[in-house]
Order: sequence, then C-alpha cells, then structure tokens
Amino acid sequence: MNFKLKTLLLACAAAATLGAGTQAFSQAAFPDKPVSLVVPFAAGGPTDVVARMIAIPMSKALGQTVLVENTVGAGGTIAATRVARAAPNGYTLFIHHMGMATAPALYRKLSFDPLKDFEYIGQVVDVPMTLLARKDFPAANFSELQTYLKTNGKNVSLANAGLGAVSHLCGLLFMSQIGVELNTIPYKGTGPAMNDLLGGQVDLLCDQTTQTVPLIKDGRVKVYGVTSLNRLSALPDVPTLNEQGLKGFEVKVWHGMYAPKGTPAPVLEKINAALRAAMQDPMVKQRLAELSSDIPPMEKISPAGLKTHLEAEITKWAPVIKKAGIYAD
Repeated sequence: MNFKLKTLLLACAAAATLGAGTQAFSQAAFPDKPVSLVVPFAAGGPTDVVARMIAIPMSKALGQTVLVENTVGAGGTIAATRVARAAPNGYTLFIHHMGMATAPALYRKLSFDPLKDFEYIGQVVDVPMTLLARKDFPAANFSELQTYLKTNGKNVSLANAGLGAVSHLCGLLFMSQIGVELNTIPYKGTGPAMNDLLGGQVDLLCDQTTQTVPLIKDGRVKVYGVTSLNRLSALPDVPTLNEQGLKGFEVKVWHGMYAPKGTPAPVLEKINAALRAAMQDPMVKQRLAELSSDIPPMEKISPAGLKTHLEAEITKWAPVIKKAGIYAD
C-alpha cells in the first residue's frame, strides 16, 4: 500500500470515528433545546387538553420545555404529514388519537403511512365520550331524545370535529343505531364545536370526557349518556348508552405519541422515559381520574405496546368505514 493511499484510508477512518462520536454525543446531550409536541386539533379540544397536561411533567423529566403546537386541518392528516417529514432528531413529536388508525380507510390518497413513517413512543390515555346537547334542548332524557330525533331528523344539528374525527365516528355510530339521519356539521376541532354548542348554535355533540365532565357538572350542557360500557366514577348518575337500549355501544378514544421514522433509539428511550414519568405524575393521575380517563398499563406505554394497538385498531375500523362508504378525499 503506497503512502498516499494509506494516508487517505486513515483520514476516512478518523472522519468516520469522529462522525460516530459526534452523533453519540448529540444523542447523549438530547435534548439541548425545547421539544415540540404537535397536536392535530384546535387548542381547547380534548387531545389538546391531554397534550398540555403531560407536557409539564415531560418537560421536568427531559430538562427542556415541551412546547405544544396546534396544527389543525384534514382530520389530523396535515399535522401527521408535517411530523412524518420532520427531522428525525426527537425535537418534533406527535400526539394523536385513534384517527391514526382510521386515516388509512378514510383517505384514498394519504400522504403518510401510520405504520411506516413513524417511530412509536407509547400509548398515552384512553378517554370515553359523552353524548351532549345544548342546555336548553327540548328532550329531558334519552328516551325523549330518541322520540324527538325521529320526529325532527335533519332539522337537528349534530356537530363534530371534522370528517373522520372521533366525534364524527361516534355520531355515525349513534345515527346508525337509532336509525335517524341528522344534519351533521363539521368543525376544525371539538374546541370550536363545543363553543357553538355552549352558545346554542348547534344542538348535539359527541365529545370526550376530558372536555365535557366539568361542563356537565356545571350544568352548562345537557348529557344523555356515556359511551363506555360501564358508568363513570366522575359521572355516576349518568347512564351509559348501552344500558339505555343501544346495545354494545362503546367508543373510547385512545391516544398515542409518535416521532418521525429514523429517530435514534437512545433518543426514543429518553422520550419514552419522560412519557412514563408524566403518566405517573400525581397531578396528572388525579386530573385524569377527575375526567374519567384511564392511564394504560405500563406495557402499553411503550413502542411495542403502541405499535400492536395501532395495528389492531386499523384492522378493526377499516371495515366499519368501508361499510359506511365515507371518504375524506
């Protein structure tokens, strides 16, 4: 081997070693600046509430601020695409509900693949829903509500957070089971939809307990039932829709946290550890209990747990959406 070739090979080896060392140092130093947690819905909505709730203890665990950013539109797909295309360095994270599982069936031209374009961090929280009306809506109970809807049908407005949102899917299931088609009105999130319900501009809304429990307790909305199979400890006097005749009616919203594909494993481990710490934070646990939301078992607050659950939910919802014949594009 001549001297010039030997010198070149040694230089390349040194550069590779330096690069590997720099990458290792960078991962070890993570995070050395604020981390963005992207929420695909409007501020004030239930997913936003969950994100802001865990951002504070995650910030404490990471030693850097976790900034919640709302990127709304297209049922969460705009935000998902943004995160999928972000630099895989751990500084852009994504929290989404079951919309990650329904998007492949709802969109015929989806700009991302939930199973291929993300790294999994873990499940976050499971949230039941409530069927609500503006507080001056005529029906006093669920029985009267069914009678009223069968008489008035399309004259009754049912708000949702946009095509494919959980509130939309909940509404579809509700209309299917009672056999009545209502006037559905999409919003850019349940935050603005709730504002219009409170203002009397719309009649009905299916929304998560993270947002609705305080409003129900304050008498600002009328509640007709919860979407879990069992009554909620936070709302013990509110019957389930299942026990009121809609047999098997169950809609629970699960949330997961993701990072762009290719995010280094050591970085993902740090983020997962921060998420686990947040889910064990006493204030978070107390707040979620007050809102009748469930913290998943620790084995589900993991990359493998979230991946397995996402795959199962995609399999579950695809035939439901296909049968309904609804598409977002």
